[in-house]
Amino acid sequence: MTWLKPVLWLIALPFCGFSLWVLMRMGYLGIWQGGLANLGSMQITLDLVVACTLLMGFIARDCRAQGKAWWPWALLTLVAGSVGPLAYLLWPRR
Repeated sequence: MTWLKPVLWLIALPFCGFSLWVLMRMGYLGIWQGGLANLGSMQITLDLVVACTLLMGFIARDCRAQGKAWWPWALLTLVAGSVGPLAYLLWPRR
């Protein structure tokens, strides 16, 4: 499992950079408007919502098993999408 964190960083850094760039160009509401612009983009948006909802369930279960709060990760996921689960996986464990 020592290879997992570097791979996650390789995914997370460019993705977060791209997301910030898009956010600065379009604004938060502009991203959602683009995601609901037509049936194809709606399908992708709904797919992201389903995937992130499933991930929030796994994160909540994992946090409860460790006696940690799960809601900050759920809030980050609701606001920033995949950034939430990526941050959770990269957060240092004890």
